[in-house]
Amino acid sequence: MALKKGPTKGSGGKHRNALRGKGPTPKAEDRVYHKAYAAKKAADRRKMADPRLAARRRADKFSTGNTTDLVFGRNSVLEALRVGVPSNTLYVMSRIEHDDRTREIVKIASAHGLRMMEADRLEMDRIARSSNHQGVILKVEPYQYSSLAELADRADKKSRAMEAANSAAARISARPLFIALDGVTDPQNLGAVIRSAAAFGANGVILPERRSASVTAAAWKVSAGAAAHLPVCRVVNLTKAIEALKARGYYVVGLDGGGDKLVGETGFETDPLVVVLGSEGKGLSRLVREACDAIAGIPISSQVESLNASVAAGISLYAVANERRKAADR
Repeated sequence: MALKKGPTKGSGGKHRNALRGKGPTPKAEDRVYHKAYAAKKAADRRKMADPRLAARRRADKFSTGNTTDLVFGRNSVLEALRVGVPSNTLYVMSRIEHDDRTREIVKIASAHGLRMMEADRLEMDRIARSSNHQGVILKVEPYQYSSLAELADRADKKSRAMEAANSAAARISARPLFIALDGVTDPQNLGAVIRSAAAFGANGVILPERRSASVTAAAWKVSAGAAAHLPVCRVVNLTKAIEALKARGYYVVGLDGGGDKLVGETGFETDPLVVVLGSEGKGLSRLVREACDAIAGIPISSQVESLNASVAAGISLYAVANERRKAADR
């Protein structure tokens, strides 16, 4: 039987593709035949040729995240390299006028195998987010914190190993000693505390994660390299960290101007000990203060309201070390 010519029923017709819509009308700047398209392309070319925007694009390749730190300025970079701040990249401005500092900077960076990159002034300004870089920028690696358990296990292991020593001074001085900071937000103060803690044989420094300074390049420099071998840990809750150490047999002494005892006279100096310092203005927080076994003060003149946190740390650590020496002599 012959088939009737014509469109198949329900097919939409022979030319159904021609009946389909083509969608919304493109913008004038997206139509290649329109003068707005040519104007847009010309504007893009001008934008790409802008030297400042080109410098910004190149600098974005070196952009640093929140976990990195930058040191810039010839003196600061040289000091950071001298004390061994962990770094990975040195940026040097092209056509820089070299002096003794920049030559030493390049020499140390080369000896340590740092990646050295040359950039123009616009790129350097973008990387440093400042024009006060003096032609050198050092990119510092994030500090590697230890956990509280690691610090405590390491200190306990050292103490147990020294119990077999014939010297009473060696046995007592090896007893665990930590310093905790409650609300100290100045990195330079933190660096000075780390330096004092290392000088008096402390096993580590404990910091809360919030409302506290962190180990940046500024803190590292002030520590004079002590941050390289003295572990620092960050805890979510300082009060709970103190309670965890007390459960391991530690005693906790807080420093406060209103303490009922003097530093070095609490009776806990020869035991496994945590010394807690508060901020210079607010002192110890209420919960941290309540977690302490004793509150000790440093006698100072009435003309001075309080001591800098790093100074107080040095005095209190010396008092603990002195009492441990006296106990060994007895």
